[in-house]
Amino acid sequence: MPVTEFSFKDPYTYQNGFDCYHESEAIEGALPVGQNSPQKAPYGLYAEKLSGTAFTAPRHENKQTWVYRILPAASHENFVEEDPTTYQTITDSRRLQHIPNQLRWDPFDLDETVDWVHGLHQVAGSGDPTIKQGLGILLYAAGKDMGKEAFYSADGDFLIVAQHGVLDIQTELGRLVVRPNEICVIPRGVRYRVTLPDGPVRGYICELYQGHYQLPELGPIGSNGLANARDFQAPVASFDDEEEEYRLYSKFNNHLFSARQEHSPFDVVAWHGNYYPYKYDLGRFNTIGSVSFDHPDPSIYTVLTGPSDHVGTAIADFVIFPPRWLVAENTFRPPWYHRNTMSEFMGLITGNYDAKTGGGFQPAGASLHNIMSAHGPDSDAFEGASNAELKPAKVGAGSMAFMFESSLMVGVSEWGLKTCQKVQEEYNEHSWRPLKRHFKDPRKA
Repeated sequence: MPVTEFSFKDPYTYQNGFDCYHESEAIEGALPVGQNSPQKAPYGLYAEKLSGTAFTAPRHENKQTWVYRILPAASHENFVEEDPTTYQTITDSRRLQHIPNQLRWDPFDLDETVDWVHGLHQVAGSGDPTIKQGLGILLYAAGKDMGKEAFYSADGDFLIVAQHGVLDIQTELGRLVVRPNEICVIPRGVRYRVTLPDGPVRGYICELYQGHYQLPELGPIGSNGLANARDFQAPVASFDDEEEEYRLYSKFNNHLFSARQEHSPFDVVAWHGNYYPYKYDLGRFNTIGSVSFDHPDPSIYTVLTGPSDHVGTAIADFVIFPPRWLVAENTFRPPWYHRNTMSEFMGLITGNYDAKTGGGFQPAGASLHNIMSAHGPDSDAFEGASNAELKPAKVGAGSMAFMFESSLMVGVSEWGLKTCQKVQEEYNEHSWRPLKRHFKDPRKA
């Protein structure tokens, strides 16, 4: 089976299907029949609409969910901005540093002293969440459970890539367990709480400021392949009925605010709609590749895309490089050297990436090749692939690399460039300066 097996048992149940209309109730009869907001909702619940798009968005793009909860989400005190020295998400486009150099980071540290909210670090990004344009790239590292707290981002959808440790995510709509080699997406505005049943955690996040993640079009591939809709899992309704003090955190224009409320935010007894968190096991990805010659574009490995207004050009593509067979004949099989109009931020969940055999690209590390910054295999990978016997070979066994690819020029934060102290100063020197000349001018023979 291609699906990764884990020893940590998942205690929750899920509904399958991507971008489907789901409904779920923790108490039978909690969902109204035939209407969304009756004069009196069942069991004395409040009806509340959660909108992920404008009311008038086209039907095929419209994202909304009706929730039936014990108290409305508006029932809290005023938000107050947190001390900016206590979190690392505060970044604006004027403070990001845009440089053409290829960048690579050593593995980012675990941090057992902070919870999820205070373990978020903005590494890079582009655009402005206040006008819903662009994306942010974050690292997370935490070692403590969130307490009587909840968190949401008003800035965008969180695509969370787990690299180390298990995330038990309690959302308003139900619970998700996310392990390494799995991803989850928490849509803009959905409130959640993260606990750590298996110790410290670390991973990557691509926050999409505009639109929402969706499955890529398959085009000539046809109706099957890549990530199949049936393999995405959404939570089922479960709720807390607690009249205790909770603190609600809001990420708002990359600043952190908090408000106090006297009841649990996780009091949704039933819900129906198509705007909800979901998760996906990367081991279920159905890889497509060449069976004749040449190396296809890496777009064939796209799991999810956040499209722009220009067809075929993404604000953010989430691309993976899973274990796969290479059979192409008379072909340089690793990724070719290239300069791309897209920016490429890569991370490594586990194992070794076949295009970087020199040892500098490690699990929990990252690299950034910005727009038109030349890159490709390091010298060791080039020499090995150029002289290898070309027979069917499986690459990436036990490995999973990924890429956040964007049409935007990506800037790097002060934390990512200096504070984290993880930038490899000799990345270019070690990767491409050792490349040898092989050119033989036939005119001089």
